[in-house]
Amino acid sequence: MNSLYNISIQLYVIAIRFAALFNAKAKLWTKGRKAIFQKIEEVTKGERNIVWFHCASLGEFEQGKPIIEGYKQKYPSHKILLTFFSPSGFEIRKKTPLADFVSYLPADTKSNAKKFISIVKPIKVIFIKYEFWFNYMAELKKQNISFYSVSAIFRAEQAFFKYKWWAEQLKNVTHFFVQDKNSAELLKSVGFKNTTISGDSRFDSVLSTTQNPKSFPLIKKFCKTKPTIIYGSTWLKDETLLSQFIKENPQYNYIIAPHEMHHISHLQKQTGAQLFSTSNTENINSNNVLIMDSIGILSSIYQYANIAYIGGGFGSGIHNILEAVTFGLPVIFGPNYQKFNEATKLIALGGAKSISNYTELTLAIDSFANFDQTIATNYIKNSSGATEKILESL
Repeated sequence: MNSLYNISIQLYVIAIRFAALFNAKAKLWTKGRKAIFQKIEEVTKGERNIVWFHCASLGEFEQGKPIIEGYKQKYPSHKILLTFFSPSGFEIRKKTPLADFVSYLPADTKSNAKKFISIVKPIKVIFIKYEFWFNYMAELKKQNISFYSVSAIFRAEQAFFKYKWWAEQLKNVTHFFVQDKNSAELLKSVGFKNTTISGDSRFDSVLSTTQNPKSFPLIKKFCKTKPTIIYGSTWLKDETLLSQFIKENPQYNYIIAPHEMHHISHLQKQTGAQLFSTSNTENINSNNVLIMDSIGILSSIYQYANIAYIGGGFGSGIHNILEAVTFGLPVIFGPNYQKFNEATKLIALGGAKSISNYTELTLAIDSFANFDQTIATNYIKNSSGATEKILESL
């Protein structure tokens, strides 16, 4: 099984290199890993007490952010290495002041894992949520370096709970900080009791945003004239429904923040929207549809809206709904949300609705016309505190 895993990693790398010929994201993935060992050796040479945090992408970074912030306060002499698997995380956060060094993670081969860890020499390693790279984990265990899985969440259908070899890989985890009791019980069922039910650190991350949100006077002015619906991190399948709603419901203002920037020209044709980058105090209210063509500000502009639609639910899964919920917004998303505990809980509380078609979208928006914001804000406050529990043990 080890051989099969290693072959699958090699095949993945080959597939990414081929895709890089015609896919911009894949091209960034390969380009970012060129001479990676030389780069990481140059920046970490002579450094001591390096603590390595790893995130798959941008969402996991937001999840790990309060933990990194808290860790830096607790151990100011330690250096933070932050790695990403995906370009969408690295390219946006490669200059984050939270980390001393930011890098792509080399592919999970035995030789890469041994070389990377030998260069960095981390004193401890923290991987966020879903990230389990078995060769890195095995090499860390071999070198007696503590490895923590943080804000992890497990489901019964995962391979860890179906196949013995997969479960055995978890022996290389020093401690699991899991989001819920179900995850702890699943780990216990395959022999692991080294768990702490700490909760989800994303709640701490989004709560901190509300305490000191960035100000956008232009967007505030845009939202003042009518109730505003934000479409956040949308994909084409989301946008087909949303564009129809925009055309038929001029009584709202709309802000669209597509997940992929290349959707923008298509969205403009569908909705007649204006771009945020070309807006000013004179023309901001000349149109009731505004497209965000700036990256990294979506989490703060939710403060000006009334309802949020979060994209991804017609694909593999929804994007971060908590960024909107923390500002008291009700949220709407597509049908594929079952992997996200917060979505299920908010539906039960009356703070969220899942939709599968245009009629359901219309009904959902209408039902939130007089939404009690305390449903959302109390949910966030009552679910926070994971960071403190994790840092106590780390």
